[in-house]
Amino acid sequence: MVGRNIRDHTAAQGWEILAPGSAQLDLTDPHETADFIATQKPDVIVHAAGRVGGIQANMAHPVAFLEQNVAIGRNVIMGARTAGVMRLINLASTCMYPAQAENPLREESILTGPLEPTNEGYAIAKIMAMKLCDYIRAEDPDALYKTLIPCNLYGPYDKFDPKASHLLPAIIHKVHEAKRTGAETVEIWGDGTARREFMYAGDLADAVWKAVETPEVLPGAMNVGLGHDHAINDYYATVAEVIGWQGEFTHDLSRPVGMKQKLCAIDRQTTWGWQAPTPLREGIARTYRHYLEHHAT
Repeated sequence: MVGRNIRDHTAAQGWEILAPGSAQLDLTDPHETADFIATQKPDVIVHAAGRVGGIQANMAHPVAFLEQNVAIGRNVIMGARTAGVMRLINLASTCMYPAQAENPLREESILTGPLEPTNEGYAIAKIMAMKLCDYIRAEDPDALYKTLIPCNLYGPYDKFDPKASHLLPAIIHKVHEAKRTGAETVEIWGDGTARREFMYAGDLADAVWKAVETPEVLPGAMNVGLGHDHAINDYYATVAEVIGWQGEFTHDLSRPVGMKQKLCAIDRQTTWGWQAPTPLREGIARTYRHYLEHHAT
């Protein structure tokens, strides 16, 4: 999702972009990754690759989420360093923050407490990649290896399969199916009061291109987010409004919901001079149009 939105951004027109898929390049293979980077000699690398998924996927496959993401992060970053690539934008995740971190989540609180158990393996892998960039930059200040920490994302090219999707695409699929089948209710995990910050993926792409153009003024690690959040119930209600479904929501209080709140502090982002432009309803409407074109039954 992130890579496709970066390639769709208008700023991409000024670059020759290499975007090898997994069939072309196995990023879990260190030699294959290093050889590709050394051969292509890119001016800059945006590391947006990884195994991703929602709570269900992370809980079901913790070994894969840790092992594969550690391998991918290590291979891309060290391959870049060995090849002499001096600019690298590493995309991380707010799951790196301690489970009990005070909201809004500030970059300096990473590694100050235990992680949220439901996606701990993925978080550890992302922390490793961020610290590797920090260490490389400490050894060589000319190596502009910087980390962006996006809040939760949604948008075109997302995964809508309930077995692997994050919250908002899962909601879009569930509510669409409820409308299609005439279902009168849709189930929400938990009581729906947990709060999440979801940013349109095209907005992250905008921030990435700003980072690519001027990495020297980018902090070593920086949140990219909205600075405000919504309750899970609000996301369901907005999706229902966009789709036009008028049923009722029920709550399964036995289901896991993760952290009660994940809201990014955007002080560094504000100082950097950027804010996300897309309102929630507009972003959901764009995403639903993509869903109808490519995923709806």
